[in-house]
Amino acid sequence: MFSIFKKKGTVVADISWLGVDLHSHLLPGIDDGCKNLDESLAYITRLHGLGFSKLICTPHIFTELYPNTPETISTALKLVQDSIEAAQIDIEVSAAAEYMVDETFKINDSLMCLPGRRILVEMSYLYESPDIEQIIFDLQIKGYVVILAHPERYNFYHEVQERYKRLKDMGCLFQLNLLSVAGYYGKGVAKVANYLLKNELYDFAGTDLHHENHLMALEKIVLNGRLYEEIGHYSFKNKQI
Repeated sequence: MFSIFKKKGTVVADISWLGVDLHSHLLPGIDDGCKNLDESLAYITRLHGLGFSKLICTPHIFTELYPNTPETISTALKLVQDSIEAAQIDIEVSAAAEYMVDETFKINDSLMCLPGRRILVEMSYLYESPDIEQIIFDLQIKGYVVILAHPERYNFYHEVQERYKRLKDMGCLFQLNLLSVAGYYGKGVAKVANYLLKNELYDFAGTDLHHENHLMALEKIVLNGRLYEEIGHYSFKNKQI
């Protein structure tokens, strides 16, 4: 676990210090996240209980598996927003997308972005997208700000960590998965997350919440104060969104 930002004696058993989750899969039935509206509402209720005030849902847009469109995402979002209003849950929920940057990725005017034309992208866990640098450059030329989701999870970078610096030098922003620092994805991922935190290469953090196991693991490290103790003093920019 990361420890540079630890502050002994301070126990904060919520996540209001982060406030905004900009990476989650809470919209029902459109990717590998929540299966139905009841599950979406239950998870959102629990995230609100942890201290989140704003959630930005980012369903996958991946041609081979999840060919979502602005229409499918907006329809699912409306269902969730109506349910939240009916349940009188005081939390803001909006949507963008998480784009797989493979050979099918196309830059167009309908890209679903986080506020400020920030676009969340991911790569395969098996190999680096061959055109990742060109895609980042092309998006920037069009006025987008690129955020790479969970860079610590790309094993192909673990032994060539200079690639992280190269992407950062290009102006690519990095988003940490909160569960990475807790070892949820394995010791290797936790070690690289440690390295990226130590070198202050992260800009944002997110849950990347898909299912009950993710939420239970998150609740554990939030409610026992461990997450705040480890990274609560890192300068994440989530509240700027």
